[in-house]
Amino acid sequence: MAASASSSFTLSHQTILSHPKTTPATSIVVPVNSKVNGALLLKSRRRRVGGVGRVESRAIVVRAAAVEALETTEKDQVVEKSVNTIRFLAIDAVEKANSGHPGLPMGCAPMGHILYDEVMRYNPKNPYWFNRDRFVLSAGHGCMLQYALLHLAGYDSVTEEDLKTFRQWGSRIPGHPENFETPGVEVTTGPLGQGIANGVGLALAEKHLAARFNKPDAEIIDHYTYVILGDGCQMEGIAQEACSLAGHWGLGKLIAFYDDNHISIDGDTAIAFTESVDQRFEALGWHVIWVKNGNTGYDEIRAAVKEAQSVTDKPTLIKVTTTIGFGSPNKSNSYSVHGSALGAKEVEATRQNLGWPYEPFHVPEEVKKHWSRHTPEGASLEAEWNSKFAEYEKKYPAEAAELKSIITGELPAGWEKALPTYTPETPGDATRNLSQQCLNALAKVLPGLLGGSADLASSNMTLLKMFGDFQKDTPEERNVRFGVREHGMGAICNGIALHSPGFIPYCATFFVFTDYMRGAMRISALSEAGVIYVMTHDSIGLGEDGPTHQPIEHLASFRAMPNILMLRPADGNETAGAYKVAVENRKTPSILALSRQKLPNLPGTSIEGVEKGGYTITDNSSGNKPDVILIGTGSELEIAAKAGDELRKEGKSVRVVSFVSWELFDQQSDEYKESVLPAAVTARVSIEAGSTFGWQKIVGSKGKAIGIDKFGQSAPAGKIYKEYGITAEAVIEAAKSVC
Repeated sequence: MAASASSSFTLSHQTILSHPKTTPATSIVVPVNSKVNGALLLKSRRRRVGGVGRVESRAIVVRAAAVEALETTEKDQVVEKSVNTIRFLAIDAVEKANSGHPGLPMGCAPMGHILYDEVMRYNPKNPYWFNRDRFVLSAGHGCMLQYALLHLAGYDSVTEEDLKTFRQWGSRIPGHPENFETPGVEVTTGPLGQGIANGVGLALAEKHLAARFNKPDAEIIDHYTYVILGDGCQMEGIAQEACSLAGHWGLGKLIAFYDDNHISIDGDTAIAFTESVDQRFEALGWHVIWVKNGNTGYDEIRAAVKEAQSVTDKPTLIKVTTTIGFGSPNKSNSYSVHGSALGAKEVEATRQNLGWPYEPFHVPEEVKKHWSRHTPEGASLEAEWNSKFAEYEKKYPAEAAELKSIITGELPAGWEKALPTYTPETPGDATRNLSQQCLNALAKVLPGLLGGSADLASSNMTLLKMFGDFQKDTPEERNVRFGVREHGMGAICNGIALHSPGFIPYCATFFVFTDYMRGAMRISALSEAGVIYVMTHDSIGLGEDGPTHQPIEHLASFRAMPNILMLRPADGNETAGAYKVAVENRKTPSILALSRQKLPNLPGTSIEGVEKGGYTITDNSSGNKPDVILIGTGSELEIAAKAGDELRKEGKSVRVVSFVSWELFDQQSDEYKESVLPAAVTARVSIEAGSTFGWQKIVGSKGKAIGIDKFGQSAPAGKIYKEYGITAEAVIEAAKSVC
C-alpha cells in the first residue's frame, strides 16, 4: 500500500497493538500496511512485544495512535453488531410470522445502517418534521429492513412488540410498507417500481420548494430523498419512465441505492435481465457509482454517499453489489431466501455463522446506546430548523405564509370563491375547456397546486397560463411536462402529494389511457394521496379516433376501486364543483372524466349539488312521487334533461337527476338519498355513454340502464351516439316501458 497524506484509518489485513492504558494482556486490532495518524505500518508481524505497547515491524513502531485505534475499532465493532441486529430483527420477525422476505434485509443491512445511523437527518419523535430527509424502500417486500431501522432509531411506531406482530391482523407493521399505517414510512410500496417513481416525486417537490422559497440569506429547504430499489424494480417499465424524468430534471438530491444481488423469485436474474443497468442510467443522465462489496464494505458505501451528495446537477444511482440472505450458510445467494422464512434450522445455522448468541428480537445494549442519540439529535435538528424558519418568517412573511400552507395543508381562507360559476345563458363548452378555467383560477389561490399532462397538455387543457415549465433550470415553475409516461406520471404525483399535505398535484391524459397508469392510481387510493386525475376524451363522444381511444368500461372500473372519487361533470358548474370536491379531499384521489365535445350549461346544476354526488336538477312532481326518474352523468345529462322535457309535454311528472359521483352519493344520509331516489319510485332510467355494469344498483330491478356494453366505433360523435342508442328517444321509450 502506498503512503498518503491522509490520516484515515481503514480496515484491511490485521496486526495487533497494545493499548497503553490497558493491562499487558489487552490487545486491539489495526490494519497491516495501513495508516495511523499518517504513519505507515509496513508488514507488521502479528505479535505483541513484551506488553509495552510496541509492534515489532520492519518499518516503524506506533504508540500515539493507540487510543484512536481503540476508539475506531470499538466503533467498527458496534457498527458490525448494529448491522447484524438489523439482520436478525428481520430474520426473527419473518420467522415468527412464518411469512415475509428475509433476504433483502440481510443483504441491505449495511447500506440501511449507514443511511439511518450516519447520513439521514430526521426526528424519530416527529416523523412528519418538514425538512427531514425522505427514505423510500422501493423493494417494499423487504420492509423488515425499514421496520428494524425505525425501531433502532427510536420511532414510537415500531416497538419490540410491534416487531413480534409483523404481518398479523391489526399490526402497525404490515407485509409491505404503508404510509398510513406506520409513521416513518413515507410512501406505500410493494408493486415494484412504484417506490422509485414516488422518490422522483418527492425529490421534485424538494427541488421545486427550494427554488421557490429559499433565499440567499435563508436556505430553509434542504433535504435529500434516498431510495433502495432492487432488480425487480429495475425491470419494471415504470422505473424507466420515472428515472428518465429524474435525469431530465436534474434532481441532484435524489440518491438511489440499487441492491444488485442478481436474484429474483424465479432464480438468477441472468434468465431474463442481462442489460447494463449502469450504462442505461448514465444514458438517462444519472451519475453512477458502483460499490462492489455491499456486504462488508462500509467505507465504500460511505464514500459513495459522500460522492453522490457532491453531485448536485443530476441524480445518483449507487449500485451496491450484495448477497441476498447474507450470513445464511445454506440459503444465501439463492431465490429460496427471497420470499419465505429461513426455517428454524437455518436460523440457528445463521446465528452460528454470524456469531449471534442472542435470543430472538434482542437488541444488544451497546447497539441501543449507540442508536439512542438519534432522539436528542433529531429534536435538536427540528428545533434548529424551527428557529431558522421563524427568522425567515420575519423577513419574508408572504413567502412564509405560502410555504406554511404547503407544509400544513391548511388551505387559504375563501379559496373556493375563486372557482368560476355559470348560467344557462353562458355559451356551452367542452368540460375539458371548463376544467382549464378552473385550474387557472385555483392556481392563483392555492400555493400547492402544480401538475401537467402526459404529452397532451393542448388536448387535456391543463396548462397554467401564468406559470412556465418546471425544468432543470426553472424548478420554481408549476407546469410539469411528463412526456408520454402515464404510469410514471401517476406515481410521481403520488410522491408529490405525500411530500407535504398542502401539495395538490394533478396529472392528465385521455381517460382510456388510465389503463397505462392504473397501478399508480390504485396506490393513490390505498396510500391516501389526494392526486387529481384530469381525464379528458371521456367517451365515444371523442368521435373519429375510434375504439382504441374510446373508454367503455373505465367508469365502472374506477367506481369499483375503494377510496377514489369518480366524478363525471355535465357542465361548467359541475366541473367547478368537481374541483371543489377534489381539492377538499386531500386523502382521497379524484378522477374528473371530461368531454371533448361542447356541452350546454344546464338549468339546475350547481357546485353544491356535486358535493352530494347525486341531486335533482329538474322536477315537476309533488310529494316526492314522480312518475319516472331519469338519471344521467356527464354529457348524457343533457340527453336525460331533453327526454324529461318531452315526457312532461305528455303529462308525465319527471325528475331528472345528475349522478355525478356514486361515491359521494353513497356518503349521504338515508334521508337525503330518499329525497332524490325515493324507494317507492321504481320507474327509473339511467343513461351513460359507458358500460351499464353496476347501474342496476341505482335503477333497481324494474328500471332500465341505457349504455354501451361493447367497444366503440370510428365515426363522428353524433353518428356513434345515434347508432348506439344514446339518445333522448331511447330514454323516452325506456321511460314509457317502466312507468
